[in-house]
Amino acid sequence: MNKNKIKTLAIGVAMAASVFTLVSLSSAQNNAPSGTIETRSHIFTPVGDGIYHVTGTGAVNVISHAMLIEGEHDLLVVDSHVSPNAGMALIDAIKSVSAKPVRYLINTHYHFDHAHGNQVFPQDVEIIGHQYTRDKLSGELGNVLEESTFISFTEGVPGQIEQMQAQLASTENVDERAALQGRIAVQQAHLNSLAGIDPTPPNITIEDSMTIYQSVRGGGREIQIAHLGRGHTGGDVVVFLPEERIIYTGDLMVPFLPYMGDAHVDEWPDALERLKAFDFDTLLPGHGPIVQGKARIDMLQAYLRDLWANTRALKQRGLSAEQAATEIDMTAHSGNYPQIRGAGADVRAIRRIYQLLDEA
Repeated sequence: MNKNKIKTLAIGVAMAASVFTLVSLSSAQNNAPSGTIETRSHIFTPVGDGIYHVTGTGAVNVISHAMLIEGEHDLLVVDSHVSPNAGMALIDAIKSVSAKPVRYLINTHYHFDHAHGNQVFPQDVEIIGHQYTRDKLSGELGNVLEESTFISFTEGVPGQIEQMQAQLASTENVDERAALQGRIAVQQAHLNSLAGIDPTPPNITIEDSMTIYQSVRGGGREIQIAHLGRGHTGGDVVVFLPEERIIYTGDLMVPFLPYMGDAHVDEWPDALERLKAFDFDTLLPGHGPIVQGKARIDMLQAYLRDLWANTRALKQRGLSAEQAATEIDMTAHSGNYPQIRGAGADVRAIRRIYQLLDEA
């Protein structure tokens, strides 16, 4: 990627994402259950026997969560983080949990923050994902590094670094300086790594579902990988452990309002309805805290349906996507999503809905 393309136009969006990640990770650390393993870069929270929800500590900019499933002879990893730097940190951190080799890496979808660590995994690791994810990461559907999603979440990084450097120059407090220096180092490493991304697609693909049977002491573990329909992207998959009643959803289901710039907003609620059909107790999202039960799925379905209907109505009135993003009123959902404060929505979501409406 041309470094000149990484500009400073989306500092607020990128910083908001970073702040949410750090807040959620802090909560995870403070409430870490017994058996939690913490390395310099990652926290491995046990949710079952040999099953971990993997989050970052903030020492490396990882953006997304991951999942680790340990078998008797090998390991399965779900999602590879945001960059080669973050992917290498994940591989190194896993060694503190198990010396066994990684056999499989599953991509829940193609987005940069879940799949751009793929390239640093050993060549003998099988990467599994939906055919759409392969098509996106292989370049069959265009260069993902030139898409608005990647650019809008990365172009603000230099500006963040400059802002922190300015803060560093203006403070003499020793503790504040140390904290700023640490954050600058993390973001500089992240920026450097963004320039070295080589999108690496899955080499095993699915259309609907597949099952892996992992050997574990005393028997076997069933690991189901399923595509439930188009939602957050055109190729989301979930990873379901029926015996343990655990499901990893990537960004198909997160406990806050998800990014919708590449979403099929009109189809997403149906995919979530299929998600509810799985017999799980624990939902591991690609961002945010672990979710128990299915109530939050209903909340997201309701929001998506209203967002679609309200946006379509504004388009029919002749408003531009930018005008609609400013005027749309989703405050009826503020009880479930406190980040909604007054009228307005992410313009990238509204532009996407306009695009889908034009294509209908």
